[in-house]
Amino acid sequence: MRIGISVITHAGQNIWENGLGQNVVFLAQLFQRLPFVRSVVLIDVGDQGRLPEQVDTQALGLALMTQAEATDAVDVIVEMAGALDPRWLDLQRARGKKVVYYCAGQPFAGIVESPVFDRPGHFPRPDRCDEVWVIPEYAMFAAFQRTMHRCPVNVVPYLWHPQFLQERVREVARHGLHYGWQPRTPAPQTPPAGLRIAIFEPNVSVAKTSSISMLACDEAYRARPESIRMMHVLNTLHMKDHPTLLYLANSLDLVREHKACFHGRNDIAGFMAQHADAVVSHQWTNDQNYSYLDALHGDYPLVHNSPWLHGFGAGYYYPGFEAAEGGRRILAAWAGHDERLPDQRRAARAVFDAVDPFAEANQRAYAELLLRLCAGVPERAAA
Repeated sequence: MRIGISVITHAGQNIWENGLGQNVVFLAQLFQRLPFVRSVVLIDVGDQGRLPEQVDTQALGLALMTQAEATDAVDVIVEMAGALDPRWLDLQRARGKKVVYYCAGQPFAGIVESPVFDRPGHFPRPDRCDEVWVIPEYAMFAAFQRTMHRCPVNVVPYLWHPQFLQERVREVARHGLHYGWQPRTPAPQTPPAGLRIAIFEPNVSVAKTSSISMLACDEAYRARPESIRMMHVLNTLHMKDHPTLLYLANSLDLVREHKACFHGRNDIAGFMAQHADAVVSHQWTNDQNYSYLDALHGDYPLVHNSPWLHGFGAGYYYPGFEAAEGGRRILAAWAGHDERLPDQRRAARAVFDAVDPFAEANQRAYAELLLRLCAGVPERAAA
């Protein structure tokens, strides 16, 4: 079986601009380890002809091809990080190839927010694929996707590996910076130093925004002002002049007392190593997130509302939109993260094992899906 996965290249691209670029690599590495997979290539629908510098395609054994070059080089096509030409997909399916749409973005927000907020969007032809694969956090949307795409929808394992984070950590270390929680030893009868909190939500969809995280931070600060030294809200410069954000921000004690700073986009390792030692997050139907895993890998206290992580006991959980409880969890992290660190590391390790693309269970799940997809073409399963 020969597999192609779509990617999109563009000028100034960086592997840290979103999680999807990393996800493609993790999936490709998993496919490469299946005994019946002969080759895995990346199909570029962008304009650069090369991936970000952080992705060494030669070391990974991955060729980057155009659609035309991939025409005779693939048996299974996974549309994942770039929309493929539906006419090319029609040709491939007519030739007996199989097409999978891998849904790694919030599917409901993807079709609703563009018209509601009157901004550019993309709606590929829904009947272009043989199957849809969705990661577990989007399983609730499987029914409407099955109707829209007119094909089976299967839930696939979520994948993550620290390889990109570890390389970035080594890079920042060469500049004399340290990524990772630093144990604190306050003097007897004195509170620990206040947390420098980072909020990394991208603020481009209602699925991941900073509003509830900001309120949780302010709740903790109002209760114990010494608990927070600074609140850093990233990915906000594109909306810094919007009245709603201005009114919300100016209502916070943290902002009034100059304990808040608003930033553009930064990668987590570079930012945490310089400016922060805790992460507060909020999501709606988006509880599997690479930034959470990056933070846990650095042993940082992660205050979150992800039921998925909560199931492992990882991080400091508050439910739903309960900002007040989020504030209390911030205070718990501030007061006792060092004492909880052994348990937090065990929980994080369980999370990492569950999402490892090299884990046997994950490889078996994807292998079964591929073999079932190509069940009518037995020769596809030949290595």
